[in-house]
Amino acid sequence: MPHSLWLKAISTAAAITLAAAPAANAVSGPERASEANTAAAVTLYYDDSRAGGWEAAIAAGVAVWNANVDNVRLVEAAPGTWAEIQIVATSGWPQATLGPVRPGGRSRVELGSQAVTQGYDKIRIAAHEIGHNLGLPDTKPGPCSQLMSGSSPGTGCRNAVPNAAEQARVESAYAFRAASRTPADGRVMVDAP
Repeated sequence: MPHSLWLKAISTAAAITLAAAPAANAVSGPERASEANTAAAVTLYYDDSRAGGWEAAIAAGVAVWNANVDNVRLVEAAPGTWAEIQIVATSGWPQATLGPVRPGGRSRVELGSQAVTQGYDKIRIAAHEIGHNLGLPDTKPGPCSQLMSGSSPGTGCRNAVPNAAEQARVESAYAFRAASRTPADGRVMVDAP
């Protein structure tokens, strides 16, 4: 085969290979959108090493937020590493720093046993307090369907899922990595009845 034909054959084969590679690895629309959202999500780390007795409730509360918002991801920090959200167990009423907490920032959640002693649900408490760190204030009084209504619906309320408006507010706070530019509120929200 003459040299020029050989180069043309190699060039054609390379072009076909390059053209076929993206098609073979193509991702459908919804999957691509999901990947884009995950890649664009703000990652916040939490440390619950001082929240003994609350581990299951914290894991459930974190899972609720990760399942219901796309623009922010909560990830447990490795021991000894930086965490934006410090979660501790206390004997008082639950309270938290009002965010939105920014990457590299610092916020605190206190999971108070006084609320549990009075009959409030631990998972709802954990999800609610994390909601404060994500920028949501209390909406008291409010119905059980509003996570941020806190203790106002009473001890029978077990809803730990933010409603559509609460989800949208967190999405907006972290859209286009906005939380990295928006200062956190910083007030401490105490959730006593």
